[in-house]
Amino acid sequence: MKHYLSSGIAASLLLGSASFAFAASELTIESWRNDDLSIWQETILPAFMKAHPEVKIRFSPTAPTQYNAALNAKLEGGTAGDLITCRPFDGSLDLYSKGYLKNLQGMATLDNFPDSAKGAWSTDDGSATFCVPMAAVIHGFIYNKDAFAEVGVEPPKTQAEFIAVLDKIKEDGNYIPMAMGTLDQWESAAMGYQNIGPMYWKGEEGRKAIVAGTGKLTDDGWVKPFEVLASWGPYLGDGYEAQSYPDSQTLFTLGRAAIYPSGSWEIAGFNRDSDFELGAFRPPLPAEGDSCYISDHTDIGIGLNAASPNSEAAMKFLEWMGTKEFAELYSNAVPGFFSLSKHEISLTDPLADEFISWRKDCQSTNRSAAQIVSRGTPNLWNEMWVVSANVINGKQTPADAANQLQKGLSAWYEPQMD
Repeated sequence: MKHYLSSGIAASLLLGSASFAFAASELTIESWRNDDLSIWQETILPAFMKAHPEVKIRFSPTAPTQYNAALNAKLEGGTAGDLITCRPFDGSLDLYSKGYLKNLQGMATLDNFPDSAKGAWSTDDGSATFCVPMAAVIHGFIYNKDAFAEVGVEPPKTQAEFIAVLDKIKEDGNYIPMAMGTLDQWESAAMGYQNIGPMYWKGEEGRKAIVAGTGKLTDDGWVKPFEVLASWGPYLGDGYEAQSYPDSQTLFTLGRAAIYPSGSWEIAGFNRDSDFELGAFRPPLPAEGDSCYISDHTDIGIGLNAASPNSEAAMKFLEWMGTKEFAELYSNAVPGFFSLSKHEISLTDPLADEFISWRKDCQSTNRSAAQIVSRGTPNLWNEMWVVSANVINGKQTPADAANQLQKGLSAWYEPQMD
């Protein structure tokens, strides 16, 4: 195991480990990932403290729905922990703009991450980066291998093959082809439009064109994914319009549906709740030979509380986050949440390994409404929820959905104004 110590830290250890032990720093990590508490306590933090015995650290999560409000109250009151788990893009940018997060630009460990990862926690002009990227989730389709074998189908590679698989499963009649409802709306956008869409708008190329104003949401690359979604309804089972997210999860894990459009964040729960073998396939290519793009969405980072009295010790942890050791440890401890670093890592969970393997052949992109273009009213991301569900339900045409998104964005976002 390699230890990543700066020359200054090494020199201090040589001068006297005994005096160092008496000056141990105690750090606190603020987070919303309360489900991961035991993982941090039993796996991640012991590994760090073994390499850095001079630093004591604890993981202090808040319930996800309460995190933003609780964190803001702590920051305003001066009681927040030393290290802040960062949501991507605008929420963390707001914390930095208010002076709550330290500018980490120039940290050596940031060189271990691609610009696409750092962009989720950087200012719009890229002059400051305020959180070290930690993990991303990858969109795709999880499927029941037993069901596929029973029906006699293989994971599809193209859109035409995908429809053929759905038709065969529906004709067989023993399984709902896909488990997804439109009641909660966000599923339609996240598991539907953002899952398959990058293949059509060409990932970062298309996303950045919308931000720059050189592309429109009415361009073919943004309409065609809606045309695909419009074909999904007959394969979602009876009553899918009243089906919630937990309903969809249960249908799949009980073995009643063959395919689940979703992403890698479901791996741990599905491994626990399913009694059949799981597989995954990438969003289908529009046509054979097309370039592959995946939504490899930056999800979690960690930043330094600008008011921390233990900033030197906290920086040691942030530097460690950029090592291969952390990348492999974290990605195996929390299957489906993948390190954003450039290190090549080995994963023990076969389903997680399948998802991360797509990075070798596909170009990664963030969700298209995550950065800048959802800051105004109407909120583009929330609008995508509504129109994606409407298209699947047959209440809105693909062209009308795209027109509604473009009209809403151009109403407040200057680069998109005619």
